[in-house]
Amino acid sequence: MVEREDQTLSAILKAAADPTRRAILTLLAQQGPMRVTDIARHFEMSLNSVSKHIKVLENAGLASRRTEWREHLIEVQMTPLKTIDTWFADLRSIWALRLDALEAALKEDNDD
Repeated sequence: MVEREDQTLSAILKAAADPTRRAILTLLAQQGPMRVTDIARHFEMSLNSVSKHIKVLENAGLASRRTEWREHLIEVQMTPLKTIDTWFADLRSIWALRLDALEAALKEDNDD
């Protein structure tokens, strides 16, 4: 189970590591579902390049595609971001424990 969660987290972080993909996610979050051609108008790159970025986001679960008649609409998926939140929360709790231990050690030294 932990290995699958690590793979999911890695896929999400890799997808979000690219500034263009982050910009696409932000655009989708702000504007709602959009056609690929409408998304591409916001970037100085080919439609094919934008499509490749969207495919990476879809593979990571950060975006999904739905078809309405002949149009393919891309929309942001926020649920996978909970994986990142959980990971950061775990890191924060580890640091909190370490800081508590440091504080206890410093108090012990001051009491001596």
